[in-house]
Amino acid sequence: MKIVEIFEESISVLKTNGMRTALSVLGIIIGIGSVIALMTLGQASQQSVKNQIQALGSNLLIIRPGAQRSSGFLRSSATTSTTLKYTDAQAIENSQRISTIDKVASEYSSRTQIAYERNNENLTVTGVTGNYFEIRNITISLGSAITEQNNQNIEKVVVLGPTAVENLFGENVNPIGKSIRINGTSFTVIGVTKSKGDTGFNNTDEAAFIPLLTAQKALFGVDYLSTIYVKAKSEEVMSAAQNQLGFLLLELHKKALPADADFSVSSQEDILETVSAVTGTFTALLTGIAAISLIVGGIGIMNIMLVTVTERTMEIGLRMSLGAKSKTIIMQFLTEAVVLTITGGMIGVVVGVGASIIITKLMSLPTTISYSSIGLSVVVSCLIGVVFGWYPAYKASKLQPIEALRYE
Repeated sequence: MKIVEIFEESISVLKTNGMRTALSVLGIIIGIGSVIALMTLGQASQQSVKNQIQALGSNLLIIRPGAQRSSGFLRSSATTSTTLKYTDAQAIENSQRISTIDKVASEYSSRTQIAYERNNENLTVTGVTGNYFEIRNITISLGSAITEQNNQNIEKVVVLGPTAVENLFGENVNPIGKSIRINGTSFTVIGVTKSKGDTGFNNTDEAAFIPLLTAQKALFGVDYLSTIYVKAKSEEVMSAAQNQLGFLLLELHKKALPADADFSVSSQEDILETVSAVTGTFTALLTGIAAISLIVGGIGIMNIMLVTVTERTMEIGLRMSLGAKSKTIIMQFLTEAVVLTITGGMIGVVVGVGASIIITKLMSLPTTISYSSIGLSVVVSCLIGVVFGWYPAYKASKLQPIEALRYE
């Protein structure tokens, strides 16, 4: 019996039992679709995180106060620590020993009340130095940015994010020159930032930026920093810059060993690797759970094929009595199982890709179709057909012709 004839007969048999075929294929569709959708969602999440981290600025090194023991200067920071000072940032900027950095910016952030007339918002107020906007890739769309002169003169000026402007002043209002109250103190609006969207790292669209020394001395009464941002001269010197910054700060803080450091120095790559490891593990877990449905679908197909063998016992006996070989019977039932799984796999790919596009759009994530998962799904669907279809086919081929013909 030719392969083409076996294939055509398999299609004919599957069409005859349309409802059973559809239910058998459904498990494979759900399994393949779930695997593709979840793997795509994982890749989209990682790409989104990468975009957010890159939006912080290029060649960026981040120094935070406090540290827990790990290796070198790459440590998890304790956000409540007050070990970083403005003098540290100034020492870094003026150091003749560090040849790998371009610019330095300091930051102190705290949430507080901001009011304009009857409108009142609780927003993040960030004290910054002159290089902050350039280093953090924050563009001014209206007015001007905070300058180092504003900082040194402890001026009461503020730059607002576009969402903050809309919440305080309403839509289509030019806030430049208007006065707002931050924690009861009057500030003059001198600029509005261009929208960057919610990057997940202190949404700048909802923030207010004031000079650092104004924040420390006139508003919050603190002498420490939340973060120091350092821009390296190039990507190639990032590692050297980390080490140079680390050893300089150890000396400034009078610490003998890196293990004693009360600060952390991390790069965009370090953050990305950490977050990607977490999202990768989560994606693998979800994909593993989705893969279980593939196994369930395969078992369902095997059960259906076993029922089919039982129902077609007399047909099998008649074929074998007319000279059909065991390998022909095996090929017949194996082909039916493979057709079921491949059909389910192809529909599952379409469902999975469609679900991926819809989910990523709803979650505002970059749509990154996982082509590796599509290829893997096609291969897996074929294997499921072979693995779970072999036993029913083998069982059919071992029936005795006389006993099969007598079966009722």
